[in-house]
Formats: sequence, C-alpha cells, structure tokens
Amino acid sequence: MYTIAGRQVGSHILAIATLTVTIGGAVLATGGKKADAPTSPPINAKSKDEESFVKQYIEKAADKVQGK
Repeated sequence: MYTIAGRQVGSHILAIATLTVTIGGAVLATGGKKADAPTSPPINAKSKDEESFVKQYIEKAADKVQGK
C-alpha cells in the first residue's frame, strides 16, 4: 500500500492508472481524422497541350462554380 494525498492506495490501482494514462495518451496523440488530399481522375490526354487545355478548363469551371 502507498500513501498518496493522505489516502492509502493499492499497488494494483497504481498499475491500472499508469496503464490507462499511457494508453489513453497514445490514443489521443495519434488519433484524429486525417484530411485526405482531394483526388481527381487521371487525364488521358494524347499530348501535353491537350492535357494543359483540360486542366485550364477544369480550373475555369471550378472558379465559375465557386463564384470567383
């Protein structure tokens, strides 16, 4: 038995508290939702010019939808 803050505490209680704090801290530190990077389908263009045209068109359309 250990005396903590004027109270008798058993060693098994200290062990349980230590494990709980350690595991709880690890879960809190590594938890949380990770923001996924927005993905888009691949552009199957035959040339670089066509690919750049499609990318510019998509950007303009996205700006138009967002009201920019």
